Amino acid sequence: MGKQAVALRVSADAATFLGCDILGAQDTLYDHFGRHYYKDCYIEGSVDFIFGNALSLYEGCHVHAVARNYGAVTAQNRMNLLEDTGFSFVRCKVTGSGALYLGRAWGTFSRVIFAYTYMDAIIVPRGWYNWGDPNREMTVFYGQYKCSGPGASYAGRVSWSRELTDEEAKPFITLSFIDGSEWVKL
Repeated sequence: MGKQAVALRVSADAATFLGCDILGAQDTLYDHFGRHYYKDCYIEGSVDFIFGNALSLYEGCHVHAVARNYGAVTAQNRMNLLEDTGFSFVRCKVTGSGALYLGRAWGTFSRVIFAYTYMDAIIVPRGWYNWGDPNREMTVFYGQYKCSGPGASYAGRVSWSRELTDEEAKPFITLSFIDGSEWVKL
């Protein structure tokens, strides 16, 4: 229990997952590359349990941590400003055990957004971790928009994350983030 093991690796473009349960511990979902849409999925893990360099929208998903101590929901691996990749969590729920970061800056230009998401008290006040490299604090894009719950308070967040305005959040909170109107069929 609690060891590294990928439960699902997605290395394709235009992949949709509806109502799936994706269970693991460390590195549960390898969201490798491509455009992906996850709707109403249950994703469970402990450390960096959603990781990779895809352009993905998670909508209405339940993200559940089984961390013994510290863990992280995401480790996004965007390596330069020109890469059109990142993870957006919209109307999701983050629950579980342990103390959890919303994300760790695996990539120098890591990009992760949480919008309209309920966050349980397991979210550490800092919210985000720079992967031990203070230089990444100047290049990552980490944001929250209208989140709720005891772990959603922006008051203790690191200074290099953002509390997004309506205009800043707009590109991340619909299917247009992943060009979904072209390929998502519900």
